Amino acid sequence: MFTGIVTDIGEVGKAEIGEEGARFEILSHYDPASIELGASIACNGCCLTVTAVEKTADGSRFSVDASNETLALTTLVDWKTGTRVNLERALKMGDELGGHMVSGHVDGCALLLGVKPDGESRRLVFESPPQLARYIARKGSVALNGVSLTVNDVKGPRFSVNVIPFTLEHTTLGALEPNAPVNLEVDMMARYVERLAEGNASG
Repeated sequence: MFTGIVTDIGEVGKAEIGEEGARFEILSHYDPASIELGASIACNGCCLTVTAVEKTADGSRFSVDASNETLALTTLVDWKTGTRVNLERALKMGDELGGHMVSGHVDGCALLLGVKPDGESRRLVFESPPQLARYIARKGSVALNGVSLTVNDVKGPRFSVNVIPFTLEHTTLGALEPNAPVNLEVDMMARYVERLAEGNASG
C-alpha cells in the first residue's frame, strides 16, 4: 500500500522487454541496506517487487520484473535507459498518510491533453479511458504516475488537476508534455462504492 507521495526520482538504468515480460534495473538514491529482496516499490505508480539490489556511488540499483499484463496496462512498455521514474516505498505501520490510499495497481493510461499556467501552479488536463471515467469525480483523488492529486473538474472522460511548484520540482510531472501517457489509478473507494451499489441492485 502507498500514499501517492513520491520520495525519490529514479532512472531506468537498463530495460529488457521481451515476449515473456520485462525486467528493469532502476537507479535510486535509496540506501540499499534499507531495500529488502521481495520489497514493494511503486515505480511511476506501478507496484513492483524488488528481485535484486546493489549499492552504487549515489545510492542503489534495484531490479524489478513486469508481466505482459502490466506492460499492456501501463507506460512501462515504453521505458528505456534514461527514463525518469517516480518512486515511493511501501507504507509502514505508523507512517503519515499524506496523500490518499494507493494500491499501486494501475487501472490504465490517461493522456495529457494540455498544460496551462495557473498562478504559480500548472493545470494539467487529461483524458481517461472511457471505462474508467465513471470512477473520477470532482474533488476526488487520482494517482497519476504514482502522484496523489485532487481532481478539479470533470467533463466526460476529461479531467483536470492542479500541480503545485513543489510537486512539479520533486516528481516527473513537471517534464510532461501534451500527448504524453501517464499511469492512472482511480480512487479505490470509488470502486468499492460501485461494487456495493451493484450488490444492492442485485439484491
